[in-house]
Amino acid sequence: MKDLVIVGAGGFARETAAAATGWRVLGFADDDPALIGTQRSGLPILGPVDGVRDMDAAVVVCVGNPRDYHARRRIVERLGLPVERYATVVHPSVSIGAGSSVGAGSVLLAGTVLTADVTVGPHVAVMPQAVLTHDDLISPYATIASGVRLGGAAVLSEGAYVGAGALVREGVTVGAWSLVGMGSVVLRDVPAHQVWAGNPARFLRDSKEPTT
Repeated sequence: MKDLVIVGAGGFARETAAAATGWRVLGFADDDPALIGTQRSGLPILGPVDGVRDMDAAVVVCVGNPRDYHARRRIVERLGLPVERYATVVHPSVSIGAGSSVGAGSVLLAGTVLTADVTVGPHVAVMPQAVLTHDDLISPYATIASGVRLGGAAVLSEGAYVGAGALVREGVTVGAWSLVGMGSVVLRDVPAHQVWAGNPARFLRDSKEPTT
């Protein structure tokens, strides 16, 4: 087994630790000083995030939520690590069909299905029981919440966030850094930097990166 350090100590980070059966998980790195020296899910908080640069271990960045889904990109850019330092974590129950690929730094949690010729880019988060069908393209830093279903040849552009239980019609593109609300039914393209929700999904407001 190779050593792995997980950046972040929230829910997604702990889920990733549980999924990383092929790795020796050393613990978490987190910038919250109150967490240093404590444990989460039986694993230690090793120190601040920047410390992973000097660790002899693979790294996966597991931060971000609907309130700040830009965080993963900010940390990856801040660390500036070479691509070979990043682990790809795939739960043993994940089904990856022929012609599919998963990029460095990405995480696929339990029950996820990639049917055929699905491309998942680097630093993508896929939560449990998501189904990605033929020819889907998932760009870097995208987040797919639990129970999402993507029709064939759907495209999630860089940083797109698709909420739990959402359905995305075949051939539809969700634009860069846009957010689709949970349970939404997306029948047409979502422009970049917007928030859509509903059935059918409609524009709610513009999406902006938090300033703090």
